[in-house]
Amino acid sequence: MRPAILIHGPTASGKTELAIKLAKKLDGEVVNADSMQVYKDLSVISARPSEEEASEAPHHLFGHVDAATRYSTGQWLEAACKKLAAVERRGKVAVVTGGTGLYLLALVQGLSEIPPVPEDIRADVRAILQMEGSKGLHARLHAVDRETAERVGDGDRQRLSRAYEVWLATGKPLTAFQGNRSKPILGDGEWLGVALTPPRARLYARIDRRFEGMLMQGAMREAEALAARNLDPELPAMKAHGMPWLLAFLRGEMTAEAAAENAKRDTRRYAKRQFTWIGRQFPFWPRIPSPELDARMKVILALHKDIDRG
Repeated sequence: MRPAILIHGPTASGKTELAIKLAKKLDGEVVNADSMQVYKDLSVISARPSEEEASEAPHHLFGHVDAATRYSTGQWLEAACKKLAAVERRGKVAVVTGGTGLYLLALVQGLSEIPPVPEDIRADVRAILQMEGSKGLHARLHAVDRETAERVGDGDRQRLSRAYEVWLATGKPLTAFQGNRSKPILGDGEWLGVALTPPRARLYARIDRRFEGMLMQGAMREAEALAARNLDPELPAMKAHGMPWLLAFLRGEMTAEAAAENAKRDTRRYAKRQFTWIGRQFPFWPRIPSPELDARMKVILALHKDIDRG
């Protein structure tokens, strides 16, 4: 097996461009590891590779899930396993890229085997979140699973909900299951992982410019299409970066300018959390601070060559 290349980094850090160039250089194929780019309804707002970009190298697991689906890490891991096996059979190099760190960790560390949560419990937690907000849910979780609550904080609605659902369904904290992991899909010597860590000021400026570009490229049309479907606002696709604010604008709750500024602010805050996630969860992955494409290519190709030889 030719070692897979795993690229993690905050939103708008240039992962797409880098992945495509690597795939072209190494006769490889790009596999998506971004939880929003899986949704077919979020082409623009998720910054999914364009048709022109995707034509430069084979792309997998992009835009194949409907927005009404609660797509899980386990579902992604199962699909990624099949795609990676197919890439290997073709003798290609898999370039797995995305900003969802949990997907990448699942590939190389395995996935915690947590019992399924009944839908009625999920509905109860959604109702709690709607009535009490994320701070209220955080307080509830803190009372039964202090360790997870302190690690997640009160701003991550999705992870708070997941942890509280698990406790309600099993009577055990989420941490009780995290030591029991499935076998990793990629073993030692079968992958190279790198983390992009560009200068924050430059990244934040790029986030702002990119969102302005998204508005010109059709982000509002995507929001209008989702609004017309009357989907559950707690679905992952409905909480894509910027989407809640665009939907609020469509409901007449704020101006377009306010929606855009809030979307940019939230995306910058998310990028900041991604930097923190990289520091905590990927301590041994080589960092590439340079934002320049050629410099990134040089580092990754050298590291990949060393692993391929070994």
